[in-house]
Amino acid sequence: MSPSSLIAIGANVEIREPRRLASRKKIVSQESKDQSKDQSKDLIGAHLKQSLAAIERATRDAVMLASARKIADAIIAALRHGHKLLLVGNGGSAADAQHIAAEIVGRYKKDRPAYAAIALTTDTSALTAISNDLGYDKVFARQIEGLGARGDVLLSLSTSGRSPNILAALRTAHQRGLVTIAFTGAKGAVLGTVCDHILIAPSDDTAVIQQIHLAVAHGICEEIEQALMREPPRK
Repeated sequence: MSPSSLIAIGANVEIREPRRLASRKKIVSQESKDQSKDQSKDLIGAHLKQSLAAIERATRDAVMLASARKIADAIIAALRHGHKLLLVGNGGSAADAQHIAAEIVGRYKKDRPAYAAIALTTDTSALTAISNDLGYDKVFARQIEGLGARGDVLLSLSTSGRSPNILAALRTAHQRGLVTIAFTGAKGAVLGTVCDHILIAPSDDTAVIQQIHLAVAHGICEEIEQALMREPPRK
């Protein structure tokens, strides 16, 4: 092969090599993007797996299940005698309080008479006035002073178990003769010192705790509905 041919081949190799490198970089870059997308998708899958594992732990948690049954019995007894259920919570737990109240007043699965339940998280005028005039720590306690009566039930939801306004609400409810219930997470056991019944979700992840709370609450709603529907309507 002539020297000129070798020079031409070398030139072609030099021209093609940068192109190959650029092509490889493009492939690597695309693979990284694909992996990144897969990881993003996996975040959802990972959360579902975490939630499933927590729900499965809850189904095996004899203490938690026993507490749920006692809570259902306490609410059934109150509603049976014409009392009401009050509910409080902050953030996502406030939404859960409203959700549970709606199931009780409206219906869960069956057509039946309405039962009395009020979420103290919905009246924006009361919430802002009390917070502005008395402080946010009293936002629920003050409403319980005005709306709560002996024999009623307070259901409080706090994933941390440390919310000052939840603690104040439970203390006020106890002083006024309400049955007090707390839903919390693995780190909120301290609430047990200020309430009659406590349900501890076996997780320390806020989102997962709330999922367990709502799942248990739905079970309690079904218990309430089944129990009260077996009784003749009140006159």
